[in-house]
Amino acid sequence: MDMAELSHDVTLMVADASGAFRELGVSDWTRTRGEGAWTRLEILGHLIDSAANNHQRFVRSMAGGELTWPGYDQTAMVRVQQFGRANPPVLIALWESFNLYLARLMAIIPADRLGARCVIIGGEAVTLQFLVTDYVVHMQHHLRQIFDGMDVSVRWVAAP
Repeated sequence: MDMAELSHDVTLMVADASGAFRELGVSDWTRTRGEGAWTRLEILGHLIDSAANNHQRFVRSMAGGELTWPGYDQTAMVRVQQFGRANPPVLIALWESFNLYLARLMAIIPADRLGARCVIIGGEAVTLQFLVTDYVVHMQHHLRQIFDGMDVSVRWVAAP
């Protein structure tokens, strides 16, 4: 997929999702979704962590050389940051800003860096292009969890 097109589509999706987020009340964000399942707020916090990890992956891969990056213990990261007790508007603003910035980065990845070799410890070597598209797929998966059972209009990104 063309990175400029992906950037544009992600920007639209983030705008739609952020608007829908702002319609939710605190109880919507903190309500238990089931035994052992993260609340919507915890999912949003996980998405912020994912954005932070992927920001560094993207930038370091763009800068040159091969990327080797540590794995990610999502359960521990959500727990220690206590996302479930955070202020929803703060997390919404952070998620929105971070992802608009990542969309900008997607548009400026040099074509010759898309094939950069990236190794996340514990996984197989992949390319920067794979990391970018996988990030978008991962984000949409969790956004769909947040919006499960709700009537929202989001312009989803076509499967990259």
